[in-house]
Amino acid sequence: MTKVGVVLFPGSNCEQDVVEAVTDLGGEATLLWHGDRSVGDVDAVVVPGGFAHGDYLRPGAIARFSPVMSALAKFADDGGPVIGICNGFQVLTEAGLLPGALQKNRGLKFLCTTVALRVESTRSALTCEVEPGAILRIPINHFEGNYTCSAETLAELRADERVVLRYVDNPNGAMDDIAGVCSAGRNVVGLMPHPERACNDLLGSSDGRSLVRSLLVSAGAVSSTG
Repeated sequence: MTKVGVVLFPGSNCEQDVVEAVTDLGGEATLLWHGDRSVGDVDAVVVPGGFAHGDYLRPGAIARFSPVMSALAKFADDGGPVIGICNGFQVLTEAGLLPGALQKNRGLKFLCTTVALRVESTRSALTCEVEPGAILRIPINHFEGNYTCSAETLAELRADERVVLRYVDNPNGAMDDIAGVCSAGRNVVGLMPHPERACNDLLGSSDGRSLVRSLLVSAGAVSSTG
């Protein structure tokens, strides 16, 4: 069965949410310890939210040096789907797998609420099963989710349609309302909102299911019509 690896750092706290969402949609999830030097036989990897290594220096700055990150970089270079959610997005930018950086929210306030996201591109491992322009209600839970990058990088992201998600009403001051971006290969995606927390109506929204399903389709876990 196709597997989705979920990286577990000391301080991660959303790994079981991801496992539940992946399993519910037909995939098999397995936890990957940050000290591992291989991602094993997985078909996709999720770097979940939390506070990797306590975020004592900068979110993701210490986690980028964990042994598993070298294996993750090789997996991504080979075209494997990699998704970083919230703290996971921060880890991927620190590791150089995605451009830009995440800084403290505008107003220096921690945000825990549900926001509206607009799908800007369906050409990514996270959005291939979503209608372009779709509005999704997804929760956020972060203090350092304010995306920033150089003017040159922003122009490149726009030109290549690598901004995959934008906030309808920017909650944190992120440049160009960016909520998620992808790599040049479109297989690595980072986003601050938590789709795994919006996969059941009991949680207030099931809009995240289309994003998790996109990952499974990209990984070959389920068919696009199944």
